[in-house]
Amino acid sequence: MRLIIMGAPGAGKGTQAPGIAEHYGIPAISTGDIFRANVKQKTELGLQVSAIMAAGDYVPDELTEKIVADRLDQADAAAGFLLDGFPRTLHQVQALDDYLSAHDQKLDAVLSLTVDSEALIQRLLKRAQLEGRADDTEETIRHRMEVYERDTKPLLDHYREQGLLISVDGDGSISEVSERAFAALDGAVGSR
Repeated sequence: MRLIIMGAPGAGKGTQAPGIAEHYGIPAISTGDIFRANVKQKTELGLQVSAIMAAGDYVPDELTEKIVADRLDQADAAAGFLLDGFPRTLHQVQALDDYLSAHDQKLDAVLSLTVDSEALIQRLLKRAQLEGRADDTEETIRHRMEVYERDTKPLLDHYREQGLLISVDGDGSISEVSERAFAALDGAVGSR
């Protein structure tokens, strides 16, 4: 199964992705995790993206697309994957479509977690305190929400037009959201 999980910052993508990936026996691939690991290790990539992430902006498309393509080429992703944090722009959608077409593959579904934006800001501020995330100041969080609205939300329309979009209420306990996600994915993918 080839899936994408989408939603505004703090919607629960990173929380839900591992369980969904495990449920379907596929790897969860988080571009944010890849970037943060490189920043922590002070790799060349980490140095490039550190300032970009601290400002709350997106890493340039071409760089992100190369990282994702390299990760999708790994053996554990051959039978499927769950992408978390990619694609975030229409350019990245096209790059993913091109990659999948070149490998005779297609997406099965795009899961969108929906949560009220003010609730998301409070979630992210709490997470910043708990996890010590320097990139989660209130100013940066609000900027990330604006960037999401401007750049990423149009992708939902694209995937809705393709009949791939599945929206799930992302408010509630982790297990409640997981149950809704599994039911929605099983129902949608099973009917195709």
